[in-house]
Amino acid sequence: MKARVLIAALALLATSCGNPFEGGAEGGATGDIIIGASDVGESLLLAQIYAGALRNAGAENVKVRPPVGSREVVVKALQDKSLSVVPDYSGNLLRYFDKNTQATTPQAVYAELKQKIPARFEVLEQAPAEDKDLLVVRPELGIKTFSELGPRCKDLVFGGPGQWSTRWKEKIKSLYGCEFKEIRTTDTGGPVTVAALKSGDVQVVDLFSTSSTIEANGFVALQDDKNMFPAQNIVPLVAKGTLSDAEVRALNRASAALTTEKLVKLNVQYTEEKRNAIDIADEFLRESGLKS
Repeated sequence: MKARVLIAALALLATSCGNPFEGGAEGGATGDIIIGASDVGESLLLAQIYAGALRNAGAENVKVRPPVGSREVVVKALQDKSLSVVPDYSGNLLRYFDKNTQATTPQAVYAELKQKIPARFEVLEQAPAEDKDLLVVRPELGIKTFSELGPRCKDLVFGGPGQWSTRWKEKIKSLYGCEFKEIRTTDTGGPVTVAALKSGDVQVVDLFSTSSTIEANGFVALQDDKNMFPAQNIVPLVAKGTLSDAEVRALNRASAALTTEKLVKLNVQYTEEKRNAIDIADEFLRESGLKS
């Protein structure tokens, strides 16, 4: 599973917007809207989309502060309002608050998340866009679903992140009868994994639904027909009381416009075309009718 833990640089957060463990920095107390993001391109893009949507709704005090630290640090910073908003992923966020959840579909995950989230936080409306785990193969394997993969696993080598066996080895066996010939650690949906599939060193890999490498290489993303992987819809996680009703509506409109297909294109513009995240976000908002 993709680790959606928002990656380090706590020191930067402490110096630029106050110590998240002490509170009283630039958050809700001063009226600033502080949007947190990780140092991953997709998170930066989402933060800039949120920032642009809020400014277009009339907010003049919006700041993006990447990177913001681990999920534990983010939750603490939202709690004391040294952060106001962060982009997150529904399935991973639910699992953080309820490790025993069995919800997998977008509707079930979101409904349970709204029930389980502590009262000091709120999740706004989720986007149609998902960045979730996929099992991906080359077309010559001739399969389209996890169920078709199941009986063939014994002859196939899998490549993915180091934690994959711990999280998914027994689950895929129980749901699909899949026991891979070998499970190799490559990387977390990155170039090592892609290269291993292209070369044939492995025949099945774990990639992510917003990865441009799937289409670019002619790979086939298999349908998870029994919903093994939980939904990972993009969702704003907010410190309650830091946004006005108009600002909440602005973020909800931005989320509604964000599909997986659009997010893939935004990621390509950032990672491959090397465009500026602010420019990409502004263009997305204009094209979506959310910015004049």
